[in-house]
Amino acid sequence: MNAILSIKPQFVNEIIAGRKGYEFRKQSFKKNVRKVFVYASSPICRIVGEFELGEILEGSPEYIWSQTSQRSGITKHYFDEYFMSRSVGYALEIKSFKRYKTPINPYETIKGFHAPQSFCYAEQLG
Repeated sequence: MNAILSIKPQFVNEIIAGRKGYEFRKQSFKKNVRKVFVYASSPICRIVGEFELGEILEGSPEYIWSQTSQRSGITKHYFDEYFMSRSVGYALEIKSFKRYKTPINPYETIKGFHAPQSFCYAEQLG
């Protein structure tokens, strides 16, 4: 199974630069996901690349930060704000990121596409 993750452009840039090795989420996949397509949210609104999903860490925000801070690609302040009042968080390991030479417009290639709030499951892209 594949998934499309909606990620803010500033964090997509951190992934491309190799500084962001984890994507943080308040909930995780319920299905067995192996490949993740990266949808850069507004104003880009394109699928800009893909990566192999590595380990999914689950635990308290303190635990997640202790395991990922060196490759988080975000500040501790942003991390704390994101997980404020949460007892459990998830860190999705980004492995083998592949940037597309030509970003994909999912509105033209995926029937009925709507930008996911967090993520959605997907088959192969057209």
